[in-house]
Parts: sequence; structure tokens; C-alpha cells
Amino acid sequence: MRRDQPWRQEREKDGSFMPGTCTSRRALRRLAAITAAGAALVTLAAPAAAAADSASASVGSSQVTCTSRQPKLAARLSQDIADALRGSRGSSALALYDRPTDTSCTFRGDATFDSASVVKVTVLGALLRKATAEHRGLTPAEVDLTTAMITKSDNDATSALWREVGHKDIQRFLSLAGMWHTVPGPQGLWGHTQITADDQLQLLRILTSDNSVLDRNARSYVLGLMNRVIPDQRWGVPAGVSGTATVHVKNGWLPRATNGWRVHSIGAFTGGGHDYAIVVLSHDNRSMKEGIATIESAAGVINRDLPPPPTA
Repeated sequence: MRRDQPWRQEREKDGSFMPGTCTSRRALRRLAAITAAGAALVTLAAPAAAAADSASASVGSSQVTCTSRQPKLAARLSQDIADALRGSRGSSALALYDRPTDTSCTFRGDATFDSASVVKVTVLGALLRKATAEHRGLTPAEVDLTTAMITKSDNDATSALWREVGHKDIQRFLSLAGMWHTVPGPQGLWGHTQITADDQLQLLRILTSDNSVLDRNARSYVLGLMNRVIPDQRWGVPAGVSGTATVHVKNGWLPRATNGWRVHSIGAFTGGGHDYAIVVLSHDNRSMKEGIATIESAAGVINRDLPPPPTA
């Protein structure tokens, strides 16, 4: 792989019976009866799809709501996540999907937060989308900047890429990705981008499945950098994760005069039969440590409760 290129009906014929044809009314009635009977047989023969369970548990005035096709998993997750979040002092939001069990959970998924450094994954996605539209790979300088931005959370690299991509193409990426509630920070203040847990989970879905926004090579590039985050920034949603999972994580932290510390963690877990993602956002924390504790408490019960994938 070159360093400067890390990714690169027939209309149906009308078969209806028209007046004036030689087909008799009796034949039509017989055909209708046969068709109806065949449809009934097909319906009876098809196995019924398993109904999804749904459950919720309260955290203050809000609800942790989960759905799953795995029996009892929705109830277990919603209760355990609620228990984990009730003890936190800060204000948080959470979103989860697990493809193997068709499970999803949300807690205040549409609440907005200052992005801090988790927006860096969005910046990278927008850059890759723009490069694809320009029919080119990344330049060596862009490779260096994106690597520093994700693996070390380098702010200077992020500012340079934010300016290079530009507001128009960042907004275009958000629209293509269906991240409708994400608002880029004003005047180059990328850390003040407004994000939601639901939008961040949508971004992780795009990174882990085939789609028209980012091609396979672009997705692999992003996930590869998230897998190489330096050790002292690998806290958060990987807490308690199975050793058989490949971890892709990006965290963010930002203290401000209002709403205290913003501490966020987003991550996707793949490989070994795993295919899920967790987002936990928080603010009103008295310290970074307090925010990390909130995130890891919630993520820990999720990583524990999700059933292990079938062994090969």
C-alpha cells in the first residue's frame, strides 16, 4: 500500500386479465382460488420472525431504553445501565448497538454536548470523503496529520485538518452520514462542535458496515488509527471488554467554566465474532477522573452483559 494512498428494472410486463380476452370468468375464479391457497401455504410454511423484546429503566426523569431479539437481554441491559448511571454526579448520554443480537440501547440520545476531541473522528471522515470526491488518496502530510490527530489526539493537527477540509465539506459529510443533530463549532472551534450520542453511534455504524458514504479502504483507515490510540488514552468504553475483541476507540475531554468537565468515549468492537459499538458522553463532571469513572461504569456492564459470540 502506498503511503500517499491509504484507501482508494426491467419493467414487468402486464400480466393482468383484460376484458375481451378469451379467459372465462370460471377460469379466473379458479386461478384466484389457487393463488390464494398458495399464498396461505407460503405464509404457514415461513417461520415467524422472533419478536424483539423491549425494556426500560429510569435514571431520574429519563429512561434507559433497550430492544433486543436475544431473550431477556433488553431487560438486563436497561436495568444494569440505569444502575451504573444513577450514582454519577454529572449529566450523561449513552447509545449502543450490537449487530449479532440485534440489540440497541439509548439514554438521552438526542441531548447535546460540546464534542471535545471525539469530533476528530468526524474530521477524519470528512477528509476521506472529500479526498474520494477528488479522486485521490491522502498526501504524506495528511497521513502524518491524521495519524497524530487520532492516535495521540493532537490538537494542532486537528486544527490544520479542520481548516483544510473546511466548514462546507464537514457539513456535507454530516449530511451524507445522517448525523442531523451535529453542528460544527463556530470560528474554527472544533472542540465546541455540538454532538449527540445518537449521531456518534450513527458514525460508528458507518465505520463498521458497507455504505455509500465511506468506502471499505476509508473505513479501514479510520478504524486502524482508532485501534492504534496510545495506551494512556485507551480508557472509557473499552472497560471490561473481552480479550477476543479488536478495540477501536476515541476519547475526548474538555474543562469549561460552565458544565464543568466534558468527558466522552466512543468505540467500536470487532473481530472474533464481535460487532458492536458504545457511545457515552458526559458533562457537569467535577474532574476528568470523575467523568472517566461514569463512562467506565456504564461501559463495563455493557461489555459484561452482551453475550459472547459463538466460538469458531
